[in-house]
Amino acid sequence: MSSSNSAVRAVRFPTFFSAFLAFSCALGTVAFLSAQVRAEDTHEVEISIKDHKFDPPSLKLPVGKPIKILVKNLDASAEEFESHDLGFEKVVPGNSSATVRVKPLKPGTYMFFGEFHQDTALGHVVVE
Repeated sequence: MSSSNSAVRAVRFPTFFSAFLAFSCALGTVAFLSAQVRAEDTHEVEISIKDHKFDPPSLKLPVGKPIKILVKNLDASAEEFESHDLGFEKVVPGNSSATVRVKPLKPGTYMFFGEFHQDTALGHVVVE
């Protein structure tokens, strides 16, 4: 009787392993495809900081899409790209770049500023 149990276990292990492997592959494929859809669905914009001012000072963004903002700091000193309206703050070292991601937005105007030079580094986002 013990030899027949061994045969049953021997059959079950490959079957379980095959099912697990198939499930893992399917799950990986779904994750890969959804990441591609999210990446393609993201709206990307670029903004520069030069002489402690944003260029352009106004960004136009679409409603309901995730946003990726590439911030290029062309000044030698650091700047903190910040927005209370959009819920982010990111220090961008001098002569470098940083990326800020923003969740999908509703229509409206959202302010942003440079924390270290608030008198000149001002801008806004218009979502429509």
